[in-house]
Amino acid sequence: MITEQDIHYLERAVSLAEKGLAEGNDPFGSVLVSADGTILAEDYNRVSSGDVTKHPEIELVRFASVHLNQEERHQSTVYTSGEHCPMCATAHAMAGMGRIVYATSSSQLREWKREFGSTSTVVHPLPIHKVIVDAWVDGPVDTFFNQVKALHNRRHKSK
Repeated sequence: MITEQDIHYLERAVSLAEKGLAEGNDPFGSVLVSADGTILAEDYNRVSSGDVTKHPEIELVRFASVHLNQEERHQSTVYTSGEHCPMCATAHAMAGMGRIVYATSSSQLREWKREFGSTSTVVHPLPIHKVIVDAWVDGPVDTFFNQVKALHNRRHKSK
């Protein structure tokens, strides 16, 4: 169930996605939140650096792996503008991270790309629950559909 608090953190993730887009990256942003609601880390996609693994979810896993113990990682929540790709979902699971809440799904993104005339992908867009055993996941959240789709449309037009 999505709460008002979840909406608040998703709004931050989407604003980070917009920041990433403004810097020439794909529009993805993520926020790591502790069990008590403290924002521990946040980031946005930075693949324009040349490092194709610079997804925000990976950066949050790296942060959590260094700064949080196993229990803290498990009790944390990652809020993200788009559903984790298989690489990010795998890192999330391997680090023992907790809940994932995403604004828009990989299947929505796949449909938007078709609509925008782009079908290129090198990895199957698997939903998180197909990658992580017993994943604790909530999403997509309809409130963000149009906003996130518009970000991806702007990215597609800029390529």
